[in-house]
Amino acid sequence: MTKRIVAFSRLKDSHLEQLRQEFHVDYFERLDNTDDPDFRAALAQAHGMVGSGLRITPELLDEAPHLEAIATISVGYDNYPVDELTRRGILLCNTPDVLTETTADTGFLLIMTAARRAVELAEFVKRGDWQESIGESHFGSDVHGKTLGMIGLGRIGAAIARRGALGFGMPVLYSNASPKPALEKELGAKRCEMDELLAQSDFVCVTVPLSADTEHLIGAREFKLMKPSAIFVNIARGKVVDEAALIAALEMGEIHAAGLDVFEQEPLSPESPLPYMPNVVALPHIGSATHETRDAMAQRSVDNITLALKGKRPISLVNQDAWQHRHQ
Repeated sequence: MTKRIVAFSRLKDSHLEQLRQEFHVDYFERLDNTDDPDFRAALAQAHGMVGSGLRITPELLDEAPHLEAIATISVGYDNYPVDELTRRGILLCNTPDVLTETTADTGFLLIMTAARRAVELAEFVKRGDWQESIGESHFGSDVHGKTLGMIGLGRIGAAIARRGALGFGMPVLYSNASPKPALEKELGAKRCEMDELLAQSDFVCVTVPLSADTEHLIGAREFKLMKPSAIFVNIARGKVVDEAALIAALEMGEIHAAGLDVFEQEPLSPESPLPYMPNVVALPHIGSATHETRDAMAQRSVDNITLALKGKRPISLVNQDAWQHRHQ
């Protein structure tokens, strides 16, 4: 019997062809939600699922009795009920490693552009307002030598810290992570409590995954602990930050500026003041958005689902317990 895959989003013809050589593929190029009746019909017969951007619920899984594995084209997996998938013996695969450096580039881009006011001043030039040499009112802040505080020091956090420490001579503090002795030795990083990190850092960068424990991890109290000159960067998930508290902190001058690639609501609500604030750099969730990296992410997902449906261990497996239970 040929196994069936439901695929949606971010797949090139070459990826689909690779899958079709092994499986029957129902492909949905544009799928905004899971209510599509054709999608539901395909899911009812599917053994595998490949895609990103859709929220998968236990109720939806009830309609997929044959499902063996899901390959998300992302590192984050907050759209998936991991415990429920594990209970059902469904493997969940993701795409770490292949996007680490690209996402870290984006994180450091936010640090640089927010510090040097690059977006604001580029618009200043476009408007034709550059009529004379700029004065102090348009000065930015140095990055080199400043203290970089990393809330989270996983793959992406470590890559950002490496850029700061080795490229810009930045002392690195980190919190909300297990001890990283190798990184401490390599980068001179210091592990500390988050309150200390917030009080001492010139740049505070968040890279923790979204979970029940990290939702609104950064709120009004945390912003009050930061320096008035601090620049806050979020390249994790929007809901890690209380966005209303961030807006208030920026408006009241509790922090100096922010660089944001993620938001509580995406796409960003037209009512949000964030993109209109001169001290905010707001990007449309472009962390891994390069041709090379998105292609590598899709390829990793194709490889993951192919291995999983052939009974082999995927390259990047989130719920190890599901694999162990299946092979006891």
